[in-house]
Amino acid sequence: MDVPADKVTAAAEGKKAAGSPPSLVWGGLKRDKYLYLLALPGLIYFIVFRYVPMWGVIISFQEYSPYQGVLNSPWVGFDHFARFFSNPDFLLLFRNTMAINLLSLIFFFPLPILLAVLLNEIRVSSYKKVVQSIIYLPHFLSWVIIVGITFLLLSTGDGVVNKLLVAFGFDKVDFLTNKNYFWGLLTLQSIWKDAGWGTIIFLAAIAGVDPQLYEAAKMDGASRLRQIWHVTLTAIRPVIVILLILRIGHMMDVGFEQVFLMMNGAVSDVADVFDTYVYRLGVRQGQFSFSTAVGLFKSVVGLLLVIGANRLAKKFGEEGVY
Repeated sequence: MDVPADKVTAAAEGKKAAGSPPSLVWGGLKRDKYLYLLALPGLIYFIVFRYVPMWGVIISFQEYSPYQGVLNSPWVGFDHFARFFSNPDFLLLFRNTMAINLLSLIFFFPLPILLAVLLNEIRVSSYKKVVQSIIYLPHFLSWVIIVGITFLLLSTGDGVVNKLLVAFGFDKVDFLTNKNYFWGLLTLQSIWKDAGWGTIIFLAAIAGVDPQLYEAAKMDGASRLRQIWHVTLTAIRPVIVILLILRIGHMMDVGFEQVFLMMNGAVSDVADVFDTYVYRLGVRQGQFSFSTAVGLFKSVVGLLLVIGANRLAKKFGEEGVY
């Protein structure tokens, strides 16, 4: 019985496409070699500075001594973790870290989305570029400069704000030494510094929205606000969800430099976080194993938060990170 030529050709092409896994991998590398070459510097960076140092977490299970080295230092198991969890400082550090990050998540995270939507509504190109440049600029200032500006504005003695308060007949306010203001000041600093920079990704996502969707919404009688709600925000929702998941994964991280520079003795009870604690015990006191255990704890919690947030997003029908 003769087999039609077209079926024979299709079967041959199917076998060729199937191939063995190594040939498929090599074929993909050969076909996209320039793309992989372009990604190589970033890949090398992550391998050298992210993955290679991970072997150092082993000292969190040792009583590490620089003179004995990693291989010869005595093994203590989970003693450092038990010491950390039983330490009265643990609950204080956990409270401060989570409170600062929750304020950032509630007040800072939505602002780049709002700014991106507002910038997208500007129709005068030159004005839009000027506004973008102005709100981007604070990102390039170091935290030393940001904190310096904060002190010039809010210090009790020569602060501009307190001088204005006195000029209008009000009493001076201890912004920098009052525990009630510390978390709010950190949030406001983060907003001023990075809210504009955070709009870049959202503006790129908005630029990819099909203009025909807006035309269809207009024909249905949708106002500009309804177009933003039903078209713009709906179209960029996957990007918002992904960035939110990644942000939740950093809930145990607080910018060390910002908190360290803003901290003083009067607000230490609300300012001390895991990052400053690791610096104080690990760098200044030389407790390398204990501080590494604290850092490992942060990383594990961050990983669990990402996994949990990703699963929750998928339950609500979103794509998630993976």
